[in-house]
Amino acid sequence: MRAYSFTTRLKLGLILAAVAIAVISITYTNKLVEKLREREQTVIELWASALEQIPKASLTSENPYQLELTGMLRALDSGSLSDTVDVERYKAAIRWAQGMPPSADLSFILDDVLRSDLFDIPAIVTDDQGNPQYGNNLMLRGRSVSFPDSAGASLQDILALRDEMKAQYEPITIDHASAEITPQRVYYGDSRLVKQLRFFPFAQLLFGSLFILVGYTGFSYVRRSEQSNLWVGMAKEAAHQLGTPISSLMGWIELLRNSEVDRQQIDLALDELEVDVSRLSRVASRFSDIGSMPKLTIENVGTVVGGTINYMSKRIPQKEGRVNLTVDIPDDIEAPLNCELFEWVVENLIKNSLDAMENRGGTIALVANRLDGRVQIDVSDSGKGIERSQWKNVFRPGYSTKKRGWGLGLSLAKRIVEDYHGGSLILLRSRPGAGTTFRIELPAA
Repeated sequence: MRAYSFTTRLKLGLILAAVAIAVISITYTNKLVEKLREREQTVIELWASALEQIPKASLTSENPYQLELTGMLRALDSGSLSDTVDVERYKAAIRWAQGMPPSADLSFILDDVLRSDLFDIPAIVTDDQGNPQYGNNLMLRGRSVSFPDSAGASLQDILALRDEMKAQYEPITIDHASAEITPQRVYYGDSRLVKQLRFFPFAQLLFGSLFILVGYTGFSYVRRSEQSNLWVGMAKEAAHQLGTPISSLMGWIELLRNSEVDRQQIDLALDELEVDVSRLSRVASRFSDIGSMPKLTIENVGTVVGGTINYMSKRIPQKEGRVNLTVDIPDDIEAPLNCELFEWVVENLIKNSLDAMENRGGTIALVANRLDGRVQIDVSDSGKGIERSQWKNVFRPGYSTKKRGWGLGLSLAKRIVEDYHGGSLILLRSRPGAGTTFRIELPAA
């Protein structure tokens, strides 16, 4: 149920992240597009104003005061300006000359404004009846053309583009202020950059969705693999839990079959058989408690841990080196526990310490104390220790330093302590060659 709930939350989080990215991207891009459109409108208006000025300049290019200006030059040369006949005409000539634009201004309009390669805004100039006269930066069949264009820009194509532009923007009217030149209209549309930006949020959303999909697929694969490993690990853990009492039972049965055993040995064997059968029952109870919230009762921590130590100490293989189990737990420490599951935690930590000793013998010490309403239990060993870079992996399901390990013991122990007992299980300290200490923290009774 927890895995399903986590997966559901993950899906919802990914969907919300994709929606948030899309909303932010679309909002920002729309603002950028509006700014660009305003700038392009200013550019095209400037371009239209330049078109309007060129005919005016050509109309006024003939000098109606040529004779008067020539006469003024001669009068200035001869020093007889006061003898001139028409002073008013000379004044009018001077005013006309002052009102004429410098040649540099016309050069600016022609070279820097009207050149079509300075901007890529598509524009069509028509007469007052809407008949196209010429156009620049027009996109037809995926290529940029001008009109008239010998490469194939037909009048029907230009008219269709004109209608599209009219639907986007109101055309600009060019009034030449002369009866000799008919008014013109400038139709224009969005540049290629603006059109591409409109599709940018959707492209970003597509790539973001693909990234999220790939990430979720990879995560799902890893999670399924982890769950598969957990099932395999649980099966192996069950076999391992059952293996100790079963092996012990087989040993006692062989002892009872020996005809030379005395009554005292028989009684001892029967007592241990009863212990092992009880152990099998407790193992079954442990696995039945996994996946459901177990009932906690106030228990003496020393009694619970001591029972586990007594059972384990008689069944620890003493091969090349002897293993000493020491316990230092005050009698007055109590905590809410589920005995079956908490004994499992202690067993897993002891087995982990035994594996770290690699049959060389050593010491395993369990020390408990009460501090600020919490019970702290430190499980220390004199084994090979753990590299600092691997500390973060010790509780990960599937991680194991043993060749035939399945990496589930510490993971199960951590879940039992944290999820079922409201405590914590941490790797307190460890150093290669100097042993390891795990700490269990529980709420005190």
